[in-house]
Amino acid sequence: MPKKSQSVTIRDVAKEAGVSVATVSRYLNQNGPISEEVSQRLKKVMGKMRYVPHAAARQLASQKTHVVGLLLSTLHNDFFVPLLNGIEAVIRKNNYNLLIATYHAKSRHLPPPIGPHNTDGLLVFSDGLSDDDLIALNERKFPMVLVHRTPPAEVKIPSVTVENKRVTFELIEHLIKAHGRTRILFMRGPAQQEDSYWREMGYKAALMANGIEFDESLILCGDFERDVSYHALLNFLNNESSPNFDAVFCGDDDAAIGVLRALHEKKIRVPEEVSVVGFDNLGFSPFLTPSLTTVGAPTEDVGRIAAEKLFSIFEQQFPEELTLLPTELIFRHSCGCNQNSDYIKGDVQDQISTLPHPSS
Repeated sequence: MPKKSQSVTIRDVAKEAGVSVATVSRYLNQNGPISEEVSQRLKKVMGKMRYVPHAAARQLASQKTHVVGLLLSTLHNDFFVPLLNGIEAVIRKNNYNLLIATYHAKSRHLPPPIGPHNTDGLLVFSDGLSDDDLIALNERKFPMVLVHRTPPAEVKIPSVTVENKRVTFELIEHLIKAHGRTRILFMRGPAQQEDSYWREMGYKAALMANGIEFDESLILCGDFERDVSYHALLNFLNNESSPNFDAVFCGDDDAAIGVLRALHEKKIRVPEEVSVVGFDNLGFSPFLTPSLTTVGAPTEDVGRIAAEKLFSIFEQQFPEELTLLPTELIFRHSCGCNQNSDYIKGDVQDQISTLPHPSS
């Protein structure tokens, strides 16, 4: 039977894992190289022994840190401003502090920087943690809410996201029916990210529904980032063997900035020669030249609702498992519409709540 966490020392962990105390210290303090094999061994041993670092143990003596953690894989995107606004409003209202950290779950040579040792609960954005990490924390009954992703199939963790598939279908169909676009390039988002997955499903479904064959050569990887999208499209345009296209679905608005810049540098007129559309309706979207046709997503509401769910868990309440918020089309000039077109409401019914993960 494992010792209680209060009696387990760093020496106990080192002995059980077959490593030196210095190695365990480097792992905990993230101040030196640790091999993947040793890192995984230490992680397993600490979980088995229920080891909590001393500083955290003192902090947890009162059972409360009054800190909520937000774990992301990146902050390199304008998308996070409204999301953080929604989260922060709830955190402040409840007299808590917000601790934000980035973590690359794929590297896994270091433990997550925030979690049970320094927060009362976590908001986990998209791929901020691996499925294995989520399952392990869930087994410890650590409060979590997922943001822009659903949990692994075998666990129940509340999540908040937006409808992607149906509204993307409508956006692509608009390009086809209203503007006669049939060669629509898709700037795909990050691999393993659910938003990107559902948007691609909507894109493919719209092509199929309108009798247009899917063409893999019209898929580029933009990672939802302007620089990545800019270079991806510029390389595509500089390649004489690249196929022709008459529209670009950018995956998100940040990618649209890079796409518009690449098209401008190659003297390709938008929307006369190529329509451009995005997703998220970020604050800069109406001010781009031309103004960006996009999807309005309630990003601030996502942050607010996710934080509210986490506080309801703190109060021993059980929020609904999935909150799927509606999205809407916003027509501006970049697709070829008049600048002041009306919004068209999206529909959340077509996106199922149980996701077949892109990795499967």
